[in-house]
Amino acid sequence: MRKSAPRESSASAATAADPAPSNLAVVLYRHPIVRFLLVGGLSFALDLGLLAIFHEVFGVPLWIATPIAFLISLVFNFLLQRIFTFRANNNGSVSAAKYVLLVIVNVLVSDLIVTGFDAAGWSYIFGKASATALTTVWNYFLYRHWIFKRVTEEYSSS
Repeated sequence: MRKSAPRESSASAATAADPAPSNLAVVLYRHPIVRFLLVGGLSFALDLGLLAIFHEVFGVPLWIATPIAFLISLVFNFLLQRIFTFRANNNGSVSAAKYVLLVIVNVLVSDLIVTGFDAAGWSYIFGKASATALTTVWNYFLYRHWIFKRVTEEYSSS
């Protein structure tokens, strides 16, 4: 007697044709843009959460709590973008220097856009949203291709 091959259930056949939500999540997770946005959102939440904790719970004045929370979230963002999002293998100190330079540029550009919107009589809130959108777009490309660029090992034939 010949054994027949096991038949695929209709559920597994449907999964192969149409990715299930869990498969879609895996596909999205594998893309660096999704990880980049996830880490950015977590960094924002950390910044805001630490600010609230420092100020509301510990009574730290805003002018001290704000930069401390921001700097901690920047370090968190740098490390997670480097390790988790882009899986960089380049020189960490060079990446850190480039990251600091980009942060400075982002702060200056954001300030110009927000104050520019306000000076034009538009809402500074829209200016901040525009600045955030702009810096988010260029940050992704600069992170991927400049700050956290993966180094490919090339072996010379010596």
